[in-house]
Amino acid sequence: MATAHAAPRRAFPSRLYAIADADVAASAGWTVPDLAEAFLDAGVRVIQIRAKEAAARDVLGWLDRLAPRAGEAWILTNDRVDLALVAGTRHVHLGQDDLPVADARALLGEAAIIGLSTHTVAQVDEAGALPLDYVAVGPVFGTATKATGYAAVGTALITEARRRLDAQDGSRGLPLVAIGGITLARAPQVIEAGASAVVVISDLVQGGNPRGRASEYLRALGEI
Repeated sequence: MATAHAAPRRAFPSRLYAIADADVAASAGWTVPDLAEAFLDAGVRVIQIRAKEAAARDVLGWLDRLAPRAGEAWILTNDRVDLALVAGTRHVHLGQDDLPVADARALLGEAAIIGLSTHTVAQVDEAGALPLDYVAVGPVFGTATKATGYAAVGTALITEARRRLDAQDGSRGLPLVAIGGITLARAPQVIEAGASAVVVISDLVQGGNPRGRASEYLRALGEI
């Protein structure tokens, strides 16, 4: 079995983790790269590009456009290790049915940021032993953005996941992010439950000003 890194690679850079989802962006009148750039302009430092139905050439074009603007921000590709590798962005977020984490690490290298979705205590326990940079848990609340096949877990699983990761030898304070139905009003309680960051999708496009909405989150989370 692959072992976890001996020490944290980097501290999680923000309490807000924004997902530029192709379907959500389109429904709000945005393209994926324009939405991601709005998040960057607001000061978001962790952004995932999620477009499961998009052509590979389109995703590569978006990554090529965003990479020069990212600076120290993490631009993660959802699922597609191959595209992150070709684009040179290298950071990825994986699901339970995607390429195994150890294989992704072997392909992308030690400097890559790799995150993994978990939905149960058993999956959290397994994640703590993998060469990851963060673990995601959810859906915390009900969400219509993505059909995960899992019921809402509530904030209790966040607290339990944090406890279990901290108790594992070698987990070295592995960052834990929470996803699913999170709004500006709910974000503080999610952080207080033990999450390092909140992962937000639909609520960032509410009102038609994602840059402004992301700024609201950053201000609110900075006050906790």
